Amino acid sequence: MDEATRRAQLLKMKRVATGLLVVALLVFIVARMFEPAYPWLGYVRATAEASLVGGLADWFAVTALFRRPLGLPIPHTAIIPTQKDRIGRVLGGFVEKHFLSREILSAKLTGLRVSERAARWVVRPENSARVATQLAAAVAKAVEALPEAEVTELIRRGAVARLQSVRVAPILGNMLSVVAADDRHQELLDEAIGLVTRAVAENRDTLRESFREGSPWWLPGVVDEALYRRIMTALDMLLADVRANPAHPLRRRFDEVTRDFIERLKHSPDVIARAEALKRDVLDDALMDALSNSLWARVRQAAARYGGEPDPALLEPLQRGLVTLAESLLANQILLSELDAFLAAQVSALLEDHRQEVGALIADTVKAWPPGLASERLELAVGRDLQFIRLNGTLVGGLAGLIIYTCMQLW
Repeated sequence: MDEATRRAQLLKMKRVATGLLVVALLVFIVARMFEPAYPWLGYVRATAEASLVGGLADWFAVTALFRRPLGLPIPHTAIIPTQKDRIGRVLGGFVEKHFLSREILSAKLTGLRVSERAARWVVRPENSARVATQLAAAVAKAVEALPEAEVTELIRRGAVARLQSVRVAPILGNMLSVVAADDRHQELLDEAIGLVTRAVAENRDTLRESFREGSPWWLPGVVDEALYRRIMTALDMLLADVRANPAHPLRRRFDEVTRDFIERLKHSPDVIARAEALKRDVLDDALMDALSNSLWARVRQAAARYGGEPDPALLEPLQRGLVTLAESLLANQILLSELDAFLAAQVSALLEDHRQEVGALIADTVKAWPPGLASERLELAVGRDLQFIRLNGTLVGGLAGLIIYTCMQLW
């Protein structure tokens, strides 16, 4: 309930309790006036008199908690306004001792089954979509907030360190071994032959001119042309024969050279050293700076797409992943129990370690309240229930008065 509702209920109960006390007073006055004429009204008068005494006593007791009755400086009244600091310390110590112990917190948190509740909540499409949106937006904001210079330097150092620690030649040798295992390297030779064939066909005039310029001056033109044609014909036949014949000696030689090269990449110290030197030359500062800047730019561009109002299609994989994770958790009760136990242990340990701060917070908060505000807040919290004490005092007091008066008459 909000404060206005509690205040209205408190005022209503005060009126009821006070109204009952007024009724008892009126009954007492009427019974007292007519008792000489009607002696049986003595029972009514005794009951009303005792009700007045009980009701007034409980009114005094309840009122004395929050303020001075009738504004009179009676000792040991207005207990809450005058003792609020001590009440705050006692309340803080009570909560610290009896509510924030590890055993109580752990048992309560385990019973809540937080993991299962969270998983069932995430499984619902509207909730998983909301979580995916919030998660993506948070990541995007975190990426935007990162300092560009420091991040790119971190990427550069990490990439350089990682690449420098990797030996390039053996990795390249293993890759080529995979290719050569199925004779796929012969396809590379076929592509190379095709490239050479096309180059020769497309540049015959250039080759003819180069051949003519390289021929001796004394060689007759007819002989020069004949030599050129024979050479080109032999080259065309060789390329065609190699392409058409899987068992051509040139292919076998290419296979031997390739496998020897692979072995040297894997095991030759000289080849490995030359590859590492080449790697160091390639991985210069300018290249790595460009690589790290490009990578960070791509990360920021990707993050920007998820900021603000991202396209739901972009978030669909993340949403599916969240739902899949939640469904997997729900299907594994052992894992859910372990997660609950872990969360309970961590949270209870954290709260227990800081329970003194919680107790001090309660005490300091109550201490900071003005006396009137402290009294008002506590009265709004429990004052309505205290009015039942006044009601009970009036009714029980009347009953007690009736019993005592009856016993005296029978005595």
